[in-house]
Amino acid sequence: MKIKKLILPLLPVFAVIGLIVFNACKDAPNAGSNTTASTGLTVPAGFNAVAIAENTGSPRHMVVTPENDLYVHLANNRKGKSILVYHIDGDKATLKSTFGDFGGTGIAIKDGYLYASNNTDVFRFKLNDKNEVVPQAQPERIVTGLIGRRMHEPKAICLDNDGNIYVNIGAYSNICSDYDPKATGCPILDSAAGIWQFKVNQPDQHYGDGVHYAWGLRNVVGISWNQQDNQLFVMQHGRDALHDLYPNLYTEKQSAELPSECMFAIKKGDNAGWPYVYYDWMQNKNMLGPEYGGDGKKPADPKYINPVAAYPGHYAPDGLLFYTGSQFPEKYKNGAFIAFHGSWNRAPLPQAGYCVVFQPFKDGKPDGKWEVFADGFAGANKSPGGAAHRPCGLAQGPDGSLYVSDDQHGTIYKITYKK
Repeated sequence: MKIKKLILPLLPVFAVIGLIVFNACKDAPNAGSNTTASTGLTVPAGFNAVAIAENTGSPRHMVVTPENDLYVHLANNRKGKSILVYHIDGDKATLKSTFGDFGGTGIAIKDGYLYASNNTDVFRFKLNDKNEVVPQAQPERIVTGLIGRRMHEPKAICLDNDGNIYVNIGAYSNICSDYDPKATGCPILDSAAGIWQFKVNQPDQHYGDGVHYAWGLRNVVGISWNQQDNQLFVMQHGRDALHDLYPNLYTEKQSAELPSECMFAIKKGDNAGWPYVYYDWMQNKNMLGPEYGGDGKKPADPKYINPVAAYPGHYAPDGLLFYTGSQFPEKYKNGAFIAFHGSWNRAPLPQAGYCVVFQPFKDGKPDGKWEVFADGFAGANKSPGGAAHRPCGLAQGPDGSLYVSDDQHGTIYKITYKK
């Protein structure tokens, strides 16, 4: 009894110590890491990072051909063009050509076509046998008329193996509070906050021509087709302002850490639950949102799918890539790299993210704790305005090298491994 009386007053102290240790470790790079002098990036031992292109504009997503040509989609036109093509020779990138007149995010190559999106449409360009865009060829518009408003408007894309393309349509809202969700539900769910599936070879498809493939996803920028599992995977940006909107239910610290940024394995018809639910990575469960009667303790309706992996709040996942190469050590094979763009709203905690992490996989599903793979992009100031660089897109080269885009100051990095 005396021991119990002695320990009980110290429990809050132990909790704080544990919290400090957790926060100190979770953003730390792998043991045995090294910092590359030329870039300032920290990567695991045996890896090297170089900047192969700088001042490119605002590069978002990228794709690399078997011929080592890197296609980079810019958020905005640069000198009238929005897609840059670099030829990669070792650690040197030479600009070959530019084309396209629509800024955006999504880009992909499959079966002789290059696909690229702006904020309302998806286009494709015919490629020749060297995976080069046919000169003077006009893009074919395959999807048009998607909602693109100021908030969450980029359209990330990916393709499966059956002639379909998947397009994210982000919610133009934080939590659908612009309406009266208790009375009417969230009316924007019919045309936003989800993933739509379209055919790759049909021109000018609208909403009605596609399939509303998945529901309840606030905003997805990282999206990829998992070849090992033959399934769609996405990274969701979680909601904001739990404390600001409900200070009686959530502390500032809870609001900084919640809700989770989530990885979902998506099947047709899945509903991830936005705006009605959010995921709490500290309790490891879906929670009912406070707008719908939640109090930080009530669980969500089990009809909503759970994420397959969860990460601290507000890291902003903008890139997702499954590593299928053989250059990196075996532990990376079929695992996922995630580019976290970085937070703006984790006060009173320090801002975080601004890194590339690795999520181990086994048999097509996450397996084990994620770890920081590449860090140091932001430099000394982890904030949207002050960061030196912010990771956004990921691409894999034919030799297994990993490419990372920075849409803050236009740098493209190449990360390699040597035994």
